[in-house]
Amino acid sequence: MPKRSITPAYIFFFILFWPDTWRIAIGLTAAGLLSPLILTPDLGEFGKGMIFFMLACMGYAAAALPARAISRFLQKWILKGRRI
Repeated sequence: MPKRSITPAYIFFFILFWPDTWRIAIGLTAAGLLSPLILTPDLGEFGKGMIFFMLACMGYAAAALPARAISRFLQKWILKGRRI
């Protein structure tokens, strides 16, 4: 089997099909949407950052199944059943 060259398109599709990409995106989105609802005015910048980080980590952990489903769907839709 010939060795694949690493091209920008290969890197783009690798990132697109990687489930962790979607887990990170879902975690950051959840943290961005939920942290303003939880924050109180008496928290400092460090406290706000910790709340955001905690919510991003929880969103990352909770997004395992949806992220896997998203990446499988994109692989089937874009590649139409072919393997990469």
